[in-house]
Amino acid sequence: MMLEERRKRADVIIPVYRPDEKLKKLLEGLRKQTHLAEHIFLIHTKTEGVSLEWCKEYETVQIIEIRPEEFDHGGTRRMGAELSDEEFLIFMTQDAVPQDQYLIEKLMEPFQDSKVGASYARQLPDKDCRMVECYTRSFNYPQESRIKTIEDVDKLGIKTFFCSNVCAAYKKSVYKELGGFVPRAIFNEDMILAGTMIKAGYGIAYAADAKVIHSHNYSGRQQFHRNFDLAVSQKDHPEIFAGISSESEGIRLVISTVKYLLKNKKGMEIPGLIVQSGYKFLGYKLGLHYEKLPEWLVLRCTMNKTYWKSQKNA
Repeated sequence: MMLEERRKRADVIIPVYRPDEKLKKLLEGLRKQTHLAEHIFLIHTKTEGVSLEWCKEYETVQIIEIRPEEFDHGGTRRMGAELSDEEFLIFMTQDAVPQDQYLIEKLMEPFQDSKVGASYARQLPDKDCRMVECYTRSFNYPQESRIKTIEDVDKLGIKTFFCSNVCAAYKKSVYKELGGFVPRAIFNEDMILAGTMIKAGYGIAYAADAKVIHSHNYSGRQQFHRNFDLAVSQKDHPEIFAGISSESEGIRLVISTVKYLLKNKKGMEIPGLIVQSGYKFLGYKLGLHYEKLPEWLVLRCTMNKTYWKSQKNA
């Protein structure tokens, strides 16, 4: 009984849109955890012909439906947080599958340090992941855990604020103290909140032993759209990102990846890497200057057209 009273109680919140079989694997993985969630809230962006009735076989699952025009990267997660009465909030995406039964247990461990406001999991490549993306995963999610604070900004730069809602936990008291996720965000709501926590004196923990299987084989065009929206989010939140460049970290990744490919005798992959990096760079640069672009071009560049339409009506 005493052990149960000390257990950190957490809810899991997952925005859902046109899910595939990975959502079932995710729910099965959560069902087998050594540290079980109290509730799993699925915030379903409802679309015609898609039903989550099958999810009701999981007794801790609650389904909340919203219309497509209501979805927002920040606002929808903010709504999810308000559904929870627990001490910790765990946010996941529908395609993040627990690697083992210790995900939540390991995600909770960093909170033994009272100054930690959030922790995020290590992302491992899926079996169909391309070589360059596999290396990117290992670059962004190394084997060593660490806690990042404001003292790391000079050394780590923008990586100090890095946190991913693919799988991340937040201490509810700190979340509420700092206002939670921004009500409207085109993208990057996790880093905006993490940056707010860092600047308020809290730590962000990277929990390398908390593992999810999650990767994408994005095309150059998809990378362009993602980086455009990433830059827009940074431009819109100078209180977090002003004076901290993302470009140096991107260059470091490209150089490190080239060395990795050469070392593994995969030099033929380098032209593709350069093309992909070009798409990322162009999207990012355009996003930083989005306010100077005509509306039609912004809508061609973004991956989140609903955000701009709702902004226009705000």
